Amino acid sequence: MEVVTVALAGNPNSGKTTVFNNLTGSHQRTGNWPGVTVERKEGEFEYKGVKFRVVDLPGTYGLTAYSLDERIARDYLVTENPDVVVVIVDASNLERNLYLVVQLMELGSNVVICLNMMDLAQKSGMEIDVEMLSERLGVPVVPTVAHRGEGMDQLREAILQASKRPSKGRRIRYGEEIEGAVGELESMLSQLETGYPTRFMALKVLEGDPEMVGKLPDGMRAEAMRIVSNLEREAGEDAETLIAEKRYGFIHGLVAECLRRRPSLQSKMAFSDKLDRIFTNRYLGIPIFLFIMWLIFQLVFKLGNPIADLIDAGFARLGETSGTALKAIGAPGWFSSLVSDGIIAGVGSVLVFLPNIMLLFLAFSFLEDTGYMARAAFVMDRAMHALGLHGKSFIPMLLGFGCNVPAIMGTRILESRKDRILTILINPLMSCSARLPIYTLFAGVFFPKHQGLVVFSLYLLGIALAVVMARLFKSVFFREETAPFIMELPPYRLPTLRNVLTLMWLRSSLFLRKAGTVILGGVVLIWL
Repeated sequence: MEVVTVALAGNPNSGKTTVFNNLTGSHQRTGNWPGVTVERKEGEFEYKGVKFRVVDLPGTYGLTAYSLDERIARDYLVTENPDVVVVIVDASNLERNLYLVVQLMELGSNVVICLNMMDLAQKSGMEIDVEMLSERLGVPVVPTVAHRGEGMDQLREAILQASKRPSKGRRIRYGEEIEGAVGELESMLSQLETGYPTRFMALKVLEGDPEMVGKLPDGMRAEAMRIVSNLEREAGEDAETLIAEKRYGFIHGLVAECLRRRPSLQSKMAFSDKLDRIFTNRYLGIPIFLFIMWLIFQLVFKLGNPIADLIDAGFARLGETSGTALKAIGAPGWFSSLVSDGIIAGVGSVLVFLPNIMLLFLAFSFLEDTGYMARAAFVMDRAMHALGLHGKSFIPMLLGFGCNVPAIMGTRILESRKDRILTILINPLMSCSARLPIYTLFAGVFFPKHQGLVVFSLYLLGIALAVVMARLFKSVFFREETAPFIMELPPYRLPTLRNVLTLMWLRSSLFLRKAGTVILGGVVLIWL
């Protein structure tokens, strides 16, 4: 069967993960990108007799290697050369998202645009001429609403057609001054074998991309810097700004042609702002966040414990029945004990905590899908800075409540290496889901009437210890000014049941595979 490699690229909060889940379903696997602790997700699907391997690239705003995510995305596109690159574009924020599309076309990628969140764009009063956008860019454009699964069949068809008939897209002209400098650099760079298209590399050298400039031999680098200096002297502005202005000028003209706004719906656009006045309020934001967290833990135990009790009773009965049955057929005593007291009891000890774990992940998935988790990081920014942490550090710390491993991977969003190391050092103090069964067990034994409150307090204690250690590490080992907190707040969305349940199951199954195997093995070892 023919195999086509598809890379998914896009800005953060563009719905890339939802598109990935829709395309691949349960046929997914996770790992790390080579040489770095950044999660790599792959999946596959079949369509019209063709097998498609889908690689989910890290979310990125561009292809200049200022961050680890951008370098990973760019290096994969160049070294692996996927057959099709699907760019997920937020239709409600078209101008900013198209900046990545333009750079991918300059890289020579076979681009298909997935114009996602069309429902939000329409609610905001936007009317996008999809056919004109496709014609002007020279690449296929497919409108979708990924969280409802709309447009996915059309996207699969577009990917199939693009794999058979690649399109490179429209080439942007940067004007006489920049094109002259690009031409000089191209003729010089043609002597090198870097794997990158010479025009793309020339533009990146003009932009001052540190990795691209570092690929040049010393003599060639000096000549390239002379070309850049001449351009900046003639234009009276730095080359990176000049190129960005030309790209955004092209995009602005394109959007002006393809986008119409209905002013009658402007009042609806203020809905997110009205909610933010409450959830990100300077005085109300943190109390609201703490109340939501407390409410989650109360619900987790009030709803989860009765189910856990049923599972516990069921496995206890199953263990007794199986032990009696094995003895009745003459099985050795040690074997019947192994099955009933070891294996069955071990499986039961894992599954008895699953209701609490699934409810916790259900709540977190719901909050993520609504857009509230980004607000939680925002409202904690001031507190994080007071403690010597970057505002974005709160995001991997929050992820640590689910699992410390992806939380530590999540520190890649921090620009400063020292901030990343500091956040990694304190992250194990966040109480991950594997500790929840232990908390539940002891709280149920010693504080049965206040189980939810006690477990919530243990989580707060972990946070308090993390705060103390962060302050200590910052004052002793990491003395430097913390960078300002800049983060996009996605619009509030009504989550779909399918997305929330998918996220919940992916995380819960990870608990079963990782923590579950350890617990089961421990129970069997204790039996031995």
